[in-house]
Amino acid sequence: MDFTFAGAPDTGTFSWFSHGLKNVMESNGHRFVDDSGRAKLVVNFFPGGQPKPVRRHAQAVFVCAVTEFPDPFDDPIRQGYPTLIQALANLAVGLVPTGNGAHDAHFITLEQGHYTVPGYSSREQYFRQVYERIHPLASSTLVIENFFEPDLPERLWKGDELTASLRRAGKKLAGLDLLPAPFPMDEMLPERDFRHVKRLFGIGGLSYGNLSARYDADWFWMSASGVDKSNLRTVGQDVLMVKDYDAKRNGMRVGHPPGVEPRRVSVDAIEHWMIYREHPRVGAILHVHGWMDGIPSTEFNFPCGTRELGKAVADLVREADDPARCVVGLKNHGLTITGETLDEIFERIEGKILPTVPMG
Repeated sequence: MDFTFAGAPDTGTFSWFSHGLKNVMESNGHRFVDDSGRAKLVVNFFPGGQPKPVRRHAQAVFVCAVTEFPDPFDDPIRQGYPTLIQALANLAVGLVPTGNGAHDAHFITLEQGHYTVPGYSSREQYFRQVYERIHPLASSTLVIENFFEPDLPERLWKGDELTASLRRAGKKLAGLDLLPAPFPMDEMLPERDFRHVKRLFGIGGLSYGNLSARYDADWFWMSASGVDKSNLRTVGQDVLMVKDYDAKRNGMRVGHPPGVEPRRVSVDAIEHWMIYREHPRVGAILHVHGWMDGIPSTEFNFPCGTRELGKAVADLVREADDPARCVVGLKNHGLTITGETLDEIFERIEGKILPTVPMG
């Protein structure tokens, strides 16, 4: 993976951090390049409270913002999340002095994850841990392209029993009141930057989870990205038919009725596709931004819509006692729940969802 620096990497504390990060990146086989157009990872340095966005040349470019967070840093999401969004970054690293010449590194992710690498460890250990946090996210592959095909069979243009089950489940999902983000992005960014973020990450509007239901061995219905889940009505706009994953073009093949301007399917479609293909008995999948006690969880907070997150979740489903009826956690993010039907899933989880996702 080629990487580069942007902003002010050679000033003050940033000089110490950039040199340490460069050394550990290169020791792990990555190559530093001066041309940001060739870099897969751009590390953007800017002073605290002065975010300066880096414009990506492609969706595949990962941007890590490095800045200074306020001291004390005791409310990570409220104090750090706005900086991440305003910098148009995938990950923010905020340096906070510890008082002994070292700096704690606080990591904030788009999914509101928060991790800390303490500054009291040795320099070698410190930057190794920093690298271990950045690398899995920076090397992940987004799967957010949709290849729309207006070939949905006419008998499905108005939906079927499965889309009716999605409609019922969508109302129940909305009733859980599990909206994930305390900071509306459109209120934090200029309109031009907000459009840029939406295009990069396939972000829609209102979103508090997603749901899907198997149609046959290959196809499944799924809610669209950013739609009001309590009002899933129009096939091709609110609910879409996912037909396959196109590995060569790295995107989802999505069927819709002719004459309908389709919306994007949920960014988690790749994860659902992996689970349905491996487990024929899974009939439905629900994703919520909540938690349950005593569940297995992914090790890393991979970005939504990446192959790596999909594989991490699919691996946990495979390890479950009953993959067709299981609950797995997405670290610092939420839950993926499999079942026979969406109705059956909601019966199983009633009263068990915790609204606060543990961060760490």
